[in-house]
Amino acid sequence: MLMAHPAVLRELIEQYETLMMLKAENGGEEVRRRMDDLAYTLCVSTGTRDVDAALIAARHRLPGARPEDDSVLSA
Repeated sequence: MLMAHPAVLRELIEQYETLMMLKAENGGEEVRRRMDDLAYTLCVSTGTRDVDAALIAARHRLPGARPEDDSVLSA
């Protein structure tokens, strides 16, 4: 499986998180559609089927991430 470059993953994560904040404030159709596109791209880029798993997998591929670090999981 091809894996996305960490810089690409970082950009996807940042865009998705920014849009999550926008959706919470004023979630228009355009924001929802872009979030869906980003979620799909994250899933394909990480080999996952769920955006939460994709975000975790992407974060673990970033420089400095530790394989045993589960701090990205919400409590």
